[in-house]
Amino acid sequence: MISISVFKNTVLFSVLLMLSCGSSTKKIENREEKIEVVAEKQLEEIKTGADNSSAYLPLLKDKKVGIITNQTGILSDKTHLVDFLLDKKINVQKIYAPEHGFRGTADAGELIKDGKDTKTGLPIISLYGNNKKPKPEQLAGIDVMVFDLQDVGARFYTYISSLHYIMEACAENNIPLIVLDRPNPNGSIVDGPILEKEHTSFVGMHQIPLLHGMTIGEYAKMINGEKWLKNSVECKLTVIPCLNYNREMAYSLLVKPSPNLPNDQSINLYASLCLFEGTNVSSGRGTEMQFQIYGSPFLPKSSFSFTPIPNFGAKDPMHNGKLCYGEDLTKIEKVKQLELKWLIKAYNSTSDKSKFFNDFFLKLAGTKKLREQIEAGISENEIRKSWDKGLNDFKTMRKKYLVY
Repeated sequence: MISISVFKNTVLFSVLLMLSCGSSTKKIENREEKIEVVAEKQLEEIKTGADNSSAYLPLLKDKKVGIITNQTGILSDKTHLVDFLLDKKINVQKIYAPEHGFRGTADAGELIKDGKDTKTGLPIISLYGNNKKPKPEQLAGIDVMVFDLQDVGARFYTYISSLHYIMEACAENNIPLIVLDRPNPNGSIVDGPILEKEHTSFVGMHQIPLLHGMTIGEYAKMINGEKWLKNSVECKLTVIPCLNYNREMAYSLLVKPSPNLPNDQSINLYASLCLFEGTNVSSGRGTEMQFQIYGSPFLPKSSFSFTPIPNFGAKDPMHNGKLCYGEDLTKIEKVKQLELKWLIKAYNSTSDKSKFFNDFFLKLAGTKKLREQIEAGISENEIRKSWDKGLNDFKTMRKKYLVY
């Protein structure tokens, strides 16, 4: 009887143990599934500064508000910020539009005229061409300014230049500025040559690398903190942060930030391929693959070719109607640095090197050295090494202003 009882107990224990192990395994699997769901949920719930409305609506109550924005100034449900504020009974007085205009339909460098928004009837003041910085009379009657533009993390993307001039005008006219922050789709990439002060222009206003690895709110803090505004004036700045975000997260934009950046691939390759804008090589304007391909009639014949023609965002593209040979980068893996290999390859294989570069290259590069290095046949690795000190100094300075 004792042995039978022991046997039964042993079997029962074994069964319970097996069930227990199975239950434990199931719990572990469920826990992993929950972690994945939570991770996905966190990604889905990244909130831009515009979505973080409880932080800024109280600051706008009973104020006359000016807004610097364009088609990128939207909430997660694609409601435009201007419409959202009007719906919340915020007293919006004027819209200030950067390069490409309020609706984001103008070509790069195209003259934008003042006008009225057809939907709201609000006056639109262009901040491009000869009026990059709003004049005192254009700010008259404004109690607070709101800035909401989607940057892409590149020095020559002019929204950060518009930010500089807005901050300066606000500081000079004693108007507080609220920046609604947005993720940088190029995340934490800090790379490229540092701008040399003597080559300052609207496509490079500050001594930073080509890829700065900051959000536009962090960048605003740097402009203030480093005293980059004229006469070292300081803007009364409030940055409304993104929520549930860190700079290592992938972030896809809801709308094109400008006409020739149609998708994630173009935004990722923009800084590398935009250097072609200072050469006789097309970066894909006048095609549907802007900043994802490059080519020119002066490069060797290859299996890949395209012919630029006028289209949305490129009324008269480089090499309009001419067959261009080059390279298709639409399917390559995401780059994690400023890539020079395509620029160097194109220079080395072009039919007439004396006609490769144009004067705009200096403004884009922000230094004479890059062109000189390429023309001298210096390797990409050696060129990159020459950036080390400047990048390290910038990263040290940058730490003071990081929010995420």
